[in-house]
Amino acid sequence: MATRAAGAETIPKTARERTAELRATLDHHAHQYYVLDQPEITDAEYDRLFRELVDLETRYPGLQTPDSPTQRVGGAPLDAFRKVKHRTPMLSLGNAFSHDEVGDFVRRVERNAGAVDAYVCELKIDGLAISLTYRDDRYVQAATRGNGVEGEDVTANARTIRSVPMSLRARPKGAPEPFEVRGEVYLPKPAFAALNASLEEAGKPGYANPRNAAAGAVRQLDPTVTAKRGLQTFMYHLDPPGTQATQAAVLDSLEEMGFRVNPHRRVARSLDEIVAFLDEWATKRHDLDYETDGVVIKVSSLATQSELGTISRSPRWAIAYKFPPEERETTVLDIAVYVGRTGAVTPVAMLEPVLVAGSTVRRCTLHNEDEVARKDVRIGDTVILHKAGDVIPEIVRVVLERRLKGARPWRMPERCPACDFELIREEGEAVRRCLNPLCPAQRRERLLHFASRAAMNIEGLGPAIVDQLVDNGYVAEPADLFRVTKEQLLTLEGFADRSAEKLLQSIHTREQVPLARYVNALGIRHVGEHTAAELATHFGSIEALANASVEELRNVAGIGDVVAEHVVRWLQSSEGREVLQHLREAGVSPERAARDEGPWTGQSWVLTGGLDSMTRPEAEERIRMLGGNPSSSVSKKTHTVVAGAAPGSKLEKAQRLGVRVLDEGAFLAELRAAEPEP
Repeated sequence: MATRAAGAETIPKTARERTAELRATLDHHAHQYYVLDQPEITDAEYDRLFRELVDLETRYPGLQTPDSPTQRVGGAPLDAFRKVKHRTPMLSLGNAFSHDEVGDFVRRVERNAGAVDAYVCELKIDGLAISLTYRDDRYVQAATRGNGVEGEDVTANARTIRSVPMSLRARPKGAPEPFEVRGEVYLPKPAFAALNASLEEAGKPGYANPRNAAAGAVRQLDPTVTAKRGLQTFMYHLDPPGTQATQAAVLDSLEEMGFRVNPHRRVARSLDEIVAFLDEWATKRHDLDYETDGVVIKVSSLATQSELGTISRSPRWAIAYKFPPEERETTVLDIAVYVGRTGAVTPVAMLEPVLVAGSTVRRCTLHNEDEVARKDVRIGDTVILHKAGDVIPEIVRVVLERRLKGARPWRMPERCPACDFELIREEGEAVRRCLNPLCPAQRRERLLHFASRAAMNIEGLGPAIVDQLVDNGYVAEPADLFRVTKEQLLTLEGFADRSAEKLLQSIHTREQVPLARYVNALGIRHVGEHTAAELATHFGSIEALANASVEELRNVAGIGDVVAEHVVRWLQSSEGREVLQHLREAGVSPERAARDEGPWTGQSWVLTGGLDSMTRPEAEERIRMLGGNPSSSVSKKTHTVVAGAAPGSKLEKAQRLGVRVLDEGAFLAELRAAEPEP
């Protein structure tokens, strides 16, 4: 017998039954493949079943539901993400960097809560924290952590992640409606490598690490882009936990509900058992297909967690142990010199390829000639290498007992390797510079910087294309990019009609950009993203900035004598004026910067140390939105210093000068008080 959907066509009973059967079958096999990693059918068979379901829902639109497997991918691109308030704050964790600090944590917990029966050790996934909301056993919303109190609504994007269940396989015991499941979104190493390879092929800059790539994928305005990235999840928190009594039980419950939970976890009954788990995974982590940078240690009893409570930004019942940097031995094959956009010449060690912290390292910076001398690095040396912060390769020391006989101390060349100009080391500087404005190496780097993501953000204009444009004489300075023709691009390797038109469109859409981007793109020495934003906010237009005096620049928060002198010297030089004039003639006109008044207008704020609730750029942007000026240096004119984890010398200077200091909790409170209600 046929039934009728409200406002829709008559749907045969057989179609309804087959649709329900297909959904159940596809959900089962998706769970086996994406969550359990135990596929039971081939990809081709899964695709055949999926296409059959698509056909049924196309023929009978009344059968389509939000939790259907066919609805994971799609949806119109968004203009922006709306804000979502978390039902309870998404806290961040305090850090421990040694076994002794983990021991301090355990003793602190047991001093405040008495004997603790068990701790749960979970691998710390290097990804993006996310919260998923379910109502009536169905997925309804996803949000990023944001500042911990509110995040961004990424519901459409998270729906495309195959390990995020659209409907639950079991109900959490005793959990009221709605409830949140929290965890980490990450990009597996193979997917990260494939993504960077495709970006490189397209002439675009790759991501520095899988975490940045995962964050970028989740925050795509177009969900179809997110769907192609191959994101995965591990979930670890249920809010509220229902009738579960321990963290170990919560993790088991999440698995029963259909979520992907990291299998590499352990219930530890003592500090010795915790340390054994830390040591085991410090070595084994590199065998995983995802990045993990530590272990999260939690009191297992939820009642004890509640008793211990939280401090301003983190729970007292958990801590994140960070693995020490992995060290590897390799050989210095050569020491090359690299000429940057400002003429600074940097020695770079060319290394025998070695796998360190999950990626192959072939070179690492030696910073300057003084650093080479201090470490006494020589060609042919065996060296110990690690990644600072598990990201940046660094030579820790030379293995002197294995030094080759006759190895000579390295000396910085006296002339530029790109143009043969004499290299100059100015008084008080650690680097030597090539002062030739026509140096081809500097020209290349200036063009790459001009087009980079933090500057003009010209998509598709990478090193390979810039090299061809320069080598063919089509481009010598930034303004030339806006004069490149389709005919010229078609003479370059890898270009056809469509790709040439796409790059030209990408270039010409950047003829008008925010002033801060434009100033950063100019490549003025000592002026990066942060300083460019301060200058743009203060002066409002490129004309006002170009005519400013050193004294006027000194009045800008965070701008000292050295920066002020370099900015004025460049803007008022014949080279600087020519660059600006040529950009104007090419049709490039930066937008005037808005100078809105706010409760913090005129106040200089300095951030030092790490913030757990947000990234530094996010904190700086919130300060700017209130009219304040984020600054990189402390002076008597500084209004407030915000001291996060492991603050540096800026905190000491602030205390010496009597400048007001806030911890992260107080800073968040002042932000909430000053920001308008959403």
